[in-house]
Amino acid sequence: MKQSTLTLIRHGQSIWNLQNRFTGWIDVTLSPKGIEEARQAGELLADEQFDLAFASTLIRSQETLYEILRQNRHCVGYRRVHEGENAWYQHFKPGEEDQATLPVYFAEALNERFYGDLQGLNKDQARKQFGEEQVHIWRRSFDTPPPNGESLESTAARVIPYVEDVIVPQLSEGRNILIAAHGNSLRALIMHLENMTREQILAYELGTGVPIQYTLDGDQNILGKKVFES
Repeated sequence: MKQSTLTLIRHGQSIWNLQNRFTGWIDVTLSPKGIEEARQAGELLADEQFDLAFASTLIRSQETLYEILRQNRHCVGYRRVHEGENAWYQHFKPGEEDQATLPVYFAEALNERFYGDLQGLNKDQARKQFGEEQVHIWRRSFDTPPPNGESLESTAARVIPYVEDVIVPQLSEGRNILIAAHGNSLRALIMHLENMTREQILAYELGTGVPIQYTLDGDQNILGKKVFES
């Protein structure tokens, strides 16, 4: 049975992480610390060989991914695969010379949890406005969303189908995959992958810029798990 690896990394610190603000789908860049975290992750993953890479449509995840790939000793280059609406791209048929070029996909399904009316608010200001207990419920409950936003449950409802439809078939073929995404989209995926309970995933912390790698069999059973630490 074919084995594969699935490497997950939450993007490095963003400028709004630094400012203690709810970010969600607001498209902000990495902070200087976040760039350094991505660089360090690249060093840790420099000898890993990936067959495909994925990120969300948000720039902080893409910056993290590209910094990792720039340092990878097996990646001689990468090309973004445009899916769906880009008719001009359909005229390109990869040849043998493209085998060493890593395909990179950006998917909205991998975006961070949408925080609705909280997006852009400083978290301390939000606690003053809505109450500390209410903000805690919005942040840490499984199925209670903030106003006009997503819960972790609804985030999982878009992440998991995409993973099952697009990524799992590649893993089943023994391909090694890298995903750079976000705290909540990755928590949803990890909950599914590790068969966690709601209580377990709500207590699960995912640090910025820390790669986690799963070794999987052909049925996506976990054979091993490694957390890369600098």
